[in-house]
Amino acid sequence: MKKVVQLKHYQAAYLEEGTGVPILCLHGFLGDGTAWLPLMAQRANQSLAQQPIRWIALDLLGFGESSKPELRYNIWHQVAFLQEFIGALALDQFWLMGHSYGGWTAAAYAIACATGAYGVPQERQPMSPPHSACAGLILVAPAGIRDDQFVGRYAHLRPLLWESPWIDWGIKALAPLSQWVGQQKTFAQIQQVRQALTEQPVAKSFIRDRLRPEDAIDTLEQDLHHITLPTLILAAAEDDTIPLWHCQTYAQGIPNAALYVFEKATHALPQTHPAAIAQQLSDFLKAKI
Repeated sequence: MKKVVQLKHYQAAYLEEGTGVPILCLHGFLGDGTAWLPLMAQRANQSLAQQPIRWIALDLLGFGESSKPELRYNIWHQVAFLQEFIGALALDQFWLMGHSYGGWTAAAYAIACATGAYGVPQERQPMSPPHSACAGLILVAPAGIRDDQFVGRYAHLRPLLWESPWIDWGIKALAPLSQWVGQQKTFAQIQQVRQALTEQPVAKSFIRDRLRPEDAIDTLEQDLHHITLPTLILAAAEDDTIPLWHCQTYAQGIPNAALYVFEKATHALPQTHPAAIAQQLSDFLKAKI
């Protein structure tokens, strides 16, 4: 069962399990804290047996059971939310781990702590002093690198954003036809996307508000050099969501970052490779603690 903590303006929901070194985990896009359950279940894994861990898996703002305000979302909303959550739990010397969108958030948080400010360059806002120290980063297939090939990739989904009962009526009416033409799987995916877009305001904002290359105002490639924390980057060689070169950009931009590539792996690493991630995490912590 998820716990809930009330912040100044929002509520934050999270899973917590175990005692030991705190690792704060941030999920990917359209996910929530439960995405980390396969990794959390590795507590009996021999690679982690000598390093007890206190797992904390947060539902980011706009996802899961955390608050879902209607905003024009950028990554700095998540940084502010994360900072307030860390203060509410009074975490001390924690490690920050993020997958995809969560990796983007983790790296942006580290940049904000290093520079004392968060926000896009033309509107930097001062960041209050961190309540505790982030000891290092584990970034799993992190998003957050500008890639103009992404522009328009999801434009075809915009009709699914329309707040009209006719959309839901049409989808329901077409369901029998999908079985007749053998497209049940595709139709089920459309239904899932419609539900996700109507329930998750971050997804709506990213499709509605990022239609041009210049709308990517919060990518991090120019600021990675500010991160001086020990950093491990885990990438998937066959990732069709976050191309491998994005992870390589992180590794090249963050001083002394380590990069490990899982061969024959795709984007959903926390679900498909939890034991292998546990091994990399264990080796990384042993070398840094």
